[in-house]
Parts: sequence; C-alpha cells; structure tokens
Amino acid sequence: MAHSYDVVGLGSAIVDVLAPVDDQFLLTHNVAKGVMTLIDEYRAEQLHSALGNPREIAGGSVANTMAGLASLGGRGVFEGKVKQDRLGQVFAASLKNLGVNYSTKPASAGPSTAMCLIAVTPDGERSMNTYLGASRELSTHDVDEKEIASAAVLYVEGYLWEAPKAKEACLKAIKAARRAGTKVAFTLSDPFVVGRYRSEFREILGDLDIIFANEDEAKALFEVETFDTVLQAARTSWHGIAALTRSEKGCVIAQGDEVHIVDAWPLERVVDTTGAGDQFAAGFLYALTHGRGLAHCGKLAVLCAAEVISHYGARPETSLRALATKAGLI
Repeated sequence: MAHSYDVVGLGSAIVDVLAPVDDQFLLTHNVAKGVMTLIDEYRAEQLHSALGNPREIAGGSVANTMAGLASLGGRGVFEGKVKQDRLGQVFAASLKNLGVNYSTKPASAGPSTAMCLIAVTPDGERSMNTYLGASRELSTHDVDEKEIASAAVLYVEGYLWEAPKAKEACLKAIKAARRAGTKVAFTLSDPFVVGRYRSEFREILGDLDIIFANEDEAKALFEVETFDTVLQAARTSWHGIAALTRSEKGCVIAQGDEVHIVDAWPLERVVDTTGAGDQFAAGFLYALTHGRGLAHCGKLAVLCAAEVISHYGARPETSLRALATKAGLI
C-alpha cells in the first residue's frame, strides 16, 4: 500500500531558544549549569528577555526526529500542540522550512507555547530551562486519524505520559494506527519516565511494533540489571523490533531470533550528545519505511546519530541524505 507519509510523529511541541552566554550570566540569573531544569511561564519569560537575541527553532524529541527524517529525504508529518502566539508561529514555520508537514490547530487560550531556553557557555556546556506550556495541552481532539492512516509508521514519545491529556491522545493515536494497519514505534524517552509509567508502558507493548531505548531505559522497562537480560526479555516476551542504543558501543537491533550488533559510526570527537537518540530514530525509521532490512536500519541510524553528536544542537547541520549516499546507505 502506498502511503502519503513515511512517519507521523506525535510529540511535545517545544521551541528551542539558544544563545551563547558567559558563566557570569548563569550566576546572575541563577541558572543551574549543565542540567535541565523545569520552570514556570514567568521564569521562562524572564530568561527569554535576558538572552537578548537568541536563535529560535522547533524542538522536542519527536520533532527533532522528524527534522532528521526530512534531512534524509523522508516524508513526515508532526502532531503536537502550540499556542496561537509568536513562538507558536516560530515552531510551525521552522518545521515547514524543514519540509515537515504540521497542521495541528494551535490553542487560542491557556498556557503559551512551550520553550526550552538553552544557555551555551564557552566551554560547550548547555544549561537548559524548560517550560512545557501548551505542549502539555495536546488532547484526543488533536489526533488526526486520517494522517495516521496515511503514514507507514506512527512514532510516539514517552515524555507525553507526563501530561494526562497528552497520554490519552497517545493512546487514541495508537488505537487508530492499529485499525489502519500503520506500524507503531515508541521511544521510552527517559529512564525516570519509564520508572514512573513502567506498568502502563508494558501494558501497551502488545500494540507496539518498534521500541527505541537506550540501555538504561530498557533496563528500567524490563526491570533487569544487565543488557544481556534486556535482550533476552525483549526477544522472548515481545513480538516487535527492539532498537537498543549503547552509546560508544553502537546499537543492537533484535526481533525474535534475528539479532544484529552494529558498531558506532567512526567519529573523531564527540561534541554534544543532545539529540543522538532522536537522530538515531530518524535514520532507523527512514530505512525501515524504505524497505531496508534491520541491519541496514541500524547502520543508517548510527550514521545519523554520529552526525548530530559531532556538533552542538539536536538537529543535523549537514544533509543526512548526502552523508548516507556517500556511505552507500541510500
């Protein structure tokens, strides 16, 4: 069956607001260095004003993946909630400029568009202050079942479980995908998120075709201590594809008796690991939706992850399609 989209992504719609600062800025504005801190709207507005003339781009885990998919030449559509405000317009325009379709109706009232204020010091540390705002207001009314049916894969982020309405939207989208024959991919997002919602994640395993997880997230999901036990649990207690990342060890892709160990892509220097998992998913999903085998999916995934960790930021700076073509993976 021909699909209008390779992937429809359901995720948190966040505008990344980036600016270079010095260490004195962090002290003056009481910003914790090198970590992510959740903040309220008032604090977000204060910091945004203090950053002066920052760079603003569409962000959020799944939105980052959709950007990588577009860089590979894939066809993607994103569903996520913003408010009808200036940053909401920035988010929509940023995705459109990347070649990602975005049609979710913005909220006319309520919290403002989510933003992640990222202060980058000269030593390369990224100090993040995140206001989740309107992204938490995603609801079942925002789920476009026609878009889901028109895609080969629905990709959902575990972060959305933190907001009750957004979680319900995810569950509706997954059911719609199952009815339409659209494959369902799910990223566990964070080991702490898994710890809070483990039982719920395990309940929906039967509706998932693909899971993306790093080693810690996978251990948290299956409640085991070693990676070998994770692999055994994934292969024997579940029918789907486990795409498991292991940092400098590369990744393991497994489905039943089929297991592929893929080395990390050679890289001279790791600059910033932000977005590595997001771009890994982009490469994997592009290859999968273009008929490639699991080993090939893993190789393209680690190439995309390597590109994004070679520079600051969670989005590709070089055409992933050009890199993949040069590597013989497209």
